[in-house]
Amino acid sequence: MPRSVNAVASRARRKKVIKLAKGYFGRRKNVWTVAKNAVQKAMQYAYRGRKEKKRSFRSLWIMRINAGAREHGMSYSQFMGALKTNNIELNRKVLADLAMNHPEAFKAIVDQVK
Repeated sequence: MPRSVNAVASRARRKKVIKLAKGYFGRRKNVWTVAKNAVQKAMQYAYRGRKEKKRSFRSLWIMRINAGAREHGMSYSQFMGALKTNNIELNRKVLADLAMNHPEAFKAIVDQVK
């Protein structure tokens, strides 16, 4: 009985990986074994990056809120504690946007919690 290798599926799998490696430098873009490893590593970085992005944005929002609160004589922790006690439920993303783009609205919130 002849050996069945299913070249159609094998080639399709390889083409998929080579397509993902488009734009890579040197043999990483067109040699199967090198491209496979490069794409696998890139997928790991992408997965990790999606988690890190959430952390870095939260950190950025906290910095912006802290800067806005300090302009009005409060620290970040005092400001967030005062928001909790006054039952103002605004998330950090919205507060950071107000501190950056609408300082008068942010000042109104700070005055309300003081």
